[in-house]
Amino acid sequence: MSNRTAVTEFLLLGFSDIRELQILHFVVFLVICLAALMGKLLIVMAVALDRHLHTPMYFFLMNLAILDLGSIFVILPKSMVNSLMNTRLISYPGCVAQVFLFVVFIVTEIAFLTVMAYDRYVAICQPLHYKRVMNWRACIHMAAGPWISGIVYSALHIGNTFRLPFCQSNVINQFFCEIPQLLKFICSDSYLSEVGFIAFGVFIAANCFVFIIVSYVQIFKTVQRIPSEQGLHKAFSTCLPHLIIVTMFLSIFSFAYLKPTSSSTSGLDLFVAVLYSMVPPVTNPIIYSMRNKDIKNAVKKMIGWRLFTKNKRTVFLP
Repeated sequence: MSNRTAVTEFLLLGFSDIRELQILHFVVFLVICLAALMGKLLIVMAVALDRHLHTPMYFFLMNLAILDLGSIFVILPKSMVNSLMNTRLISYPGCVAQVFLFVVFIVTEIAFLTVMAYDRYVAICQPLHYKRVMNWRACIHMAAGPWISGIVYSALHIGNTFRLPFCQSNVINQFFCEIPQLLKFICSDSYLSEVGFIAFGVFIAANCFVFIIVSYVQIFKTVQRIPSEQGLHKAFSTCLPHLIIVTMFLSIFSFAYLKPTSSSTSGLDLFVAVLYSMVPPVTNPIIYSMRNKDIKNAVKKMIGWRLFTKNKRTVFLP
C-alpha cells in the first residue's frame, strides 16, 4: 500500500490539554503509585519476615502482590511523565515493552488466581492431604508455571502483533499501549493470526474461571457440612477475599473487553481503561488485609519491631 510507513513512535491519549489538570493528573497518579507500592511492599515483607505466614496460601499471595505492583508501574509512570512534560509521545520500543509486560502480568495473575483457588479447595475439601499435596516443591512448580506461561504467551502474542505492518495511524486512543488499539492500525490480512492468539487467550482464561467456579462450588458444599461455627468462620475468612478479587477481576475485564468498541475517543473508554488497569491492583491488598487477621498481626508486628529497634538505637546514641 502507498500509505504504508515505518512507525517509530506512537501518540497516547492525554487526560486533558489544560496544564492545571495535567498537573492534577500527575499528582493523583503519584498518590496511587505510592499507596500501591506501600501496600504491596507491606504484604511482601510481612510474608517474607513472619514465619507464621510461610504457608502456600501466603506464598501465592506474595506473588499476586508482586504482579499487581508490576502491572501498575508498567502503565502509570509513562502517563505521569507525559502529563508532567506536556507530551503524548511513546517510542516504538517503549510501546512494545509496555504491552509485553502488561500482558505478562495480567495472564500470570489469572493463572495465579486459579492456583490459589486450587489451594483453598485442597485446604478445605481435603485437609488431611493438604501438607502432602501442597508441599513446597509443588508450590514452587505451581508458582513457576504461571510466570513461565505468562512470559511465553506474551512473547508469542506481542511478537505476532508487532511483526505486522502499521499503516493507518500512530495515534492510540488510550493513555497506554494496548493490543485492541494497535489492531486498528494493522493494514495486512494477516491480522487474523492475531485474532487467533486473542481467541486462544480468551479460551484459556475462560477455562481458568470455570475451574475457579467449580472449585468454589465444591468448597461451599464442604463448608456447609462443617459443624463448628469457628471452623465455618475460618473457612469463609480465608476464601472470601480471594473470591471477591476473582469476581472483581472477571467483571471489570469482561466489561472492558466485551463492550462495543468505538472508533472515536470517548470518556467511557478512558474511564474503563483506568478501571481495569488500576482498581484491581490497588484494592487487592486492602481486600486481603481487611479480612485476614494473620496479615494484620504480621504487619503490626513488623512495624512495631521497626519502631522499637529505631527507638532503642536512639536511646543509646551519645
